[in-house]
Amino acid sequence: MLTKRIIPCLDIKNGRTVKGVNFLELRDAGDPVELAKIYAEEGADELVFLDITATNEKRKTLIELVEKVAEAINIPFTVGGGISTVEDVSVLLGAGADKVSINSAAVRNPQIIKEMADEFGSQCIVVAVDSRKVGDKNIVHTHGGSKPTKLETEAWIQQAVDLGAGEILLTSMDHDGTKAGFADELLSKISYLVNVPVIASGGAGNMQHFCDTFTNGKSDAALAASIFHFKEIGIPELKTFLKSKNIPTRI
Repeated sequence: MLTKRIIPCLDIKNGRTVKGVNFLELRDAGDPVELAKIYAEEGADELVFLDITATNEKRKTLIELVEKVAEAINIPFTVGGGISTVEDVSVLLGAGADKVSINSAAVRNPQIIKEMADEFGSQCIVVAVDSRKVGDKNIVHTHGGSKPTKLETEAWIQQAVDLGAGEILLTSMDHDGTKAGFADELLSKISYLVNVPVIASGGAGNMQHFCDTFTNGKSDAALAASIFHFKEIGIPELKTFLKSKNIPTRI
């Protein structure tokens, strides 16, 4: 059985790590380079860096900061925010990223997924999906979660994988920052739907939530931010807990 991955997420705004609730009320969570270094030393399996205002501000990801983080760590590193062209991917991989995460640009032009996957390989291309319940449907949102689309989450994820996405980063906006647990029902549905790894994001509040998303949600990896940034859970302790529950992790 493949080991389950624990992934801290650095949401970046104005060069600082921030964290909010339901994508709102952002507060400072520290220096991204220092946090990245700590997480790599603590045994994080990967690191995700999301420049959360790049799309809304119509600018590219902060390349210099990406370079500094890449120099500070020795674990796989995914970067997202404002990525819309094959050239953007090339620049970020050159700056030290191992994978890129695309969201709004993929919704705007789904073929960009295929172009990026053809150029760099599916293993480099993570499609991030921000999903919120609207009525009885799961609806994709873009621009940092601020703009609802007409796309249903399940259908969009299937399309993204068909076009070459090598991984799905699924964030439940309803669960984000609530610390009430991941959206395991939706995650389980998606995990059965597609044949690529699915990363759970949004809602981690305690160690049991990680156990639940790996068992009930069928997630391949779990991403969290504030509980790591504010030292509510340590990665070594989390991995020891998961091992005690017979969930395979790299220690």
